[in-house]
Amino acid sequence: MEYNVSTVIWVLVATALIYFMQAGFALCEAGLTRAKNTGNILMKNLMDFCIGTPCYWLVGFGLMFGSTAPMIGRLDPMIRGLYGAENTVVPQTMPLWCYVIFQTVFCATAATIVSGSMAERTNFKAYCLYSAAISLLVYPIGGHWAWGGGWLSGLGFHDFAGSAVVHNVGGVIACLGAWMLGPRIGKYDREGKVRAIPGHNMIAVALGVFILWFCWFGFNGGSTAAMADGADAFHASLAFMNTNLAAAVATVVTMIFTWIRYGKPDVSMTLNASLAGLVAITAGCDCVTPFGAFIIGIVAGILVVLSVEFFDNVAKIDDPVGAVSVHMANGIWGTLAVGLFSNGEDGVMNGLFYGGGAKLLGIQAAGIAAIDAYVLVVMFIVFKLIDRFVGLRVPAQVEIDGLDLHEHGLASAYSGFAISDVSNMVMDVNENTDLGEGDYSKASAAQIGAAVKVVDSTGRTGGVSAAAGSAFTATETGAGSAGAAVTVDAVAAGAIPDTGMYRVSIICRLSKFDELKQRLNELGVTGMTMTQVMGCGIQKGSTERYRGAVVDSTLLPKVKVEVVVSKIPVATVIEAAKKALYTGHIGDGKIFVYNVMQVVKVRTGEENYAALQDVE
Repeated sequence: MEYNVSTVIWVLVATALIYFMQAGFALCEAGLTRAKNTGNILMKNLMDFCIGTPCYWLVGFGLMFGSTAPMIGRLDPMIRGLYGAENTVVPQTMPLWCYVIFQTVFCATAATIVSGSMAERTNFKAYCLYSAAISLLVYPIGGHWAWGGGWLSGLGFHDFAGSAVVHNVGGVIACLGAWMLGPRIGKYDREGKVRAIPGHNMIAVALGVFILWFCWFGFNGGSTAAMADGADAFHASLAFMNTNLAAAVATVVTMIFTWIRYGKPDVSMTLNASLAGLVAITAGCDCVTPFGAFIIGIVAGILVVLSVEFFDNVAKIDDPVGAVSVHMANGIWGTLAVGLFSNGEDGVMNGLFYGGGAKLLGIQAAGIAAIDAYVLVVMFIVFKLIDRFVGLRVPAQVEIDGLDLHEHGLASAYSGFAISDVSNMVMDVNENTDLGEGDYSKASAAQIGAAVKVVDSTGRTGGVSAAAGSAFTATETGAGSAGAAVTVDAVAAGAIPDTGMYRVSIICRLSKFDELKQRLNELGVTGMTMTQVMGCGIQKGSTERYRGAVVDSTLLPKVKVEVVVSKIPVATVIEAAKKALYTGHIGDGKIFVYNVMQVVKVRTGEENYAALQDVE
């Protein structure tokens, strides 16, 4: 049999691009979740493709394309039957295996969408099982109705590249799964108010979106499944144009919408909007004009924001990455939009706004409703069976510690890098923790000695008051404290000797570090330790929003600078620090002074005053 070489090359290149979407999904999902679950996210995105591929080869492809029967294809294990033009819709212009691998990567896309919404609390064994079920039984049936010659295609239902068949199916399963799992620990407070759990790596999310946008040209443009003549070239070009335009418009709209709604443009929501626009245009990218794509993108950009807020605040369905809003909500919108904006191109009926009346819109609505009903029924049964025999959700302690450690034996996906989930640790409990003024240095006070003085950026100096004393009193054994709580009173009373050596710990903004370092150097303080920390004062941080939810900003990024002095007067160090840090605004910082009991220089064995002379 002779094949059209240009078509084969076109489809295979598109297949490779669609496969690479797995990398984009992995990056987006990992970045929008917490670092302690990164390895688990990566494993799931790898395994849904690797499990789905043999499942689709064994059963799925036959069910989807084995015949043109109204409801189902045929059971054809390992694809050993004939797929001719007389009994299937499989193109004859390419080898069968070319079309099989092309459809396989679409199936994998539907399966991988689910992992993001169910992230951070799903049993890995359960994930592997329901990924197999999606590729074996769920995706192929809906795909047969719309693409395999089934009853929906007979009605004139149009879903060019998969807003309904791929994205909506994955989004519906994601929504059902997230609902059945329940929210992550700490997502809602005791009154049911949503609490933001920020993702740990926006760089990964942005890179994932760029990869997905790039690969979507293969997803939509490659869905012509042909490149044999001018008509194929036209439809592929139109698909490329509409795909890019809808995504770009949706992104801009969400940026402006969140800017107005939240006071600042939301980064993660804007990145979500790019994907929302891509999903929405996927069904009709071959049969709408660029103006239609423009309108579809506008609606997608607003819809994704409102949908995220709805599922967070009203439905109480915890979707860490916004998969439900991106894929389900905009998959439905994109499918219905064909019934509004189709201009009759590519053999599709005209939509409502192009003189076709409501017929196509009704068919599109019926199609999306039928597909979703089937998916919900089958996957509810699958999830229930998995939960009964395997367990759908991990235990609370596993969730709190992180799935990487318990599910995969991976201490950290970032071994050797200073990646921290400190800003999210408070989300793993159901209490808002008021850390108070001195929690930056509570542990250090216990380890090194007695807190002598606290000075804030306004110049107020603290003794041991009811408010401040508890914050910097060591409650565990400190150096030289003989196991008792060490306080300023103890030093003043002579119970703890004043050694003349002091550790000055300064908490300040990162932007002020260089100026502070310069002023300390001018005093002759050349030895210092700087660490990046998270914390807050009594103001409990600033109120910001993440994906529309107020961030519990009890911990903010700060810098802790520590020096130990003996020859240089402590008061001089304090005055220099105050001059460097003062702006008059909340968050200028605080200065803590501690009595140091002993210093030993390891190299020479010198102690105390002598040990400090080459670091001042």
